Amino acid sequence: MAVNINTFVHSANLFPGGFSGLALLIQEVFFEFLKIKLPYSVLTYLFNIFPVIIGFRFIGKKFTIYSIVMIFVSGILTDVIPGFNLTDDMILCAVFGGILNAVSISLCLFAGSSSGGTDFIAIFLSEKTGRSAWNYILAGNICILFTAGILFGWTAALYSIIFQYVSTQAINLMYKKYAKTTLLIITDNDEKIYHVIKTRTNHDATVFDGKGCFRGAHHKMLYTVVSSQESGSLERAIREADPNAFINVIQSKEIIGRFFKRSND
Repeated sequence: MAVNINTFVHSANLFPGGFSGLALLIQEVFFEFLKIKLPYSVLTYLFNIFPVIIGFRFIGKKFTIYSIVMIFVSGILTDVIPGFNLTDDMILCAVFGGILNAVSISLCLFAGSSSGGTDFIAIFLSEKTGRSAWNYILAGNICILFTAGILFGWTAALYSIIFQYVSTQAINLMYKKYAKTTLLIITDNDEKIYHVIKTRTNHDATVFDGKGCFRGAHHKMLYTVVSSQESGSLERAIREADPNAFINVIQSKEIIGRFFKRSND
């Protein structure tokens, strides 16, 4: 994340959104109008005080402590690592900077932490609603970019929206904890497969009696909904338990009712 800020973001004078973008915006305001260079780390630490409190109270202590480590280290590295220019093409900076930003955030999420700032808010909203909130964060970031456009011109601000859009969509593609997948499994080993589902995901399943129309053979069909993040490994485990199982995988748009969620701690 620090390398991304000191290469693609600075090369095109982008504002990445979130509290990182707000810190960079305030840095630019102080340098442009007052000729004072504020350290990025100090600003980002100040902005993250409130989100850290939200993390401790509503998300999880272990998750928040790991996130604090990420915020502290990335803040220091952003100030220490020298900036360098890879390209002057703003569209390349916006696209590849957005991808690298998404990879950085996704690595944090996979490790059970976050990059701080609006990530805490997105995760808090996702935990409460059961849906991905990254697109809502994108809408909030546009307010920061609007301010940047008024102060420093619309070119960088508009390219920053591309940066944010690419980053948001890449996160949605890579991180699927809050997406849901429905599995319909036709099998003759329903108890064995239910055991696999329960032990691997802690989710339940419903068994239906079915009859194949072609041969008239009787089978069982298990219906279960799991996190899309768990779906791939679960499908492989089901195939190992019953190589003849027929699995229909459906992306679930919305789940209403009780759904097991793993604790962040």
